Amino acid sequence: MQPLIPAVKKVEILREHLENDVPLSELAEKYHANVNSIMNGKKRLFESAVDVFANKRERTARDQRSELERLQKELQTKDAIIAQLAHENITLKKRSGKRYELPG
Repeated sequence: MQPLIPAVKKVEILREHLENDVPLSELAEKYHANVNSIMNGKKRLFESAVDVFANKRERTARDQRSELERLQKELQTKDAIIAQLAHENITLKKRSGKRYELPG
């Protein structure tokens, strides 16, 4: 099992790779790390780099879009559960012989 590498050390490894063109295999051996974990760290670094350069308005808009997507998924899940329960309720009422009428 690979030892857990602190965040500060990960940045040091990636800086060494990016600034000095040190091969990943050499860094992996030097720091007793897995090449794939270094590559994943590099990928995560660049994915999060947008946040460093984004202005507050861009971050707020992105956060709001993410929250909206999350809430829409949650609403879809709840709608599906309600539909399933309503279907089961109607089925049970039909089996019991009671007449089902829509409220209202």
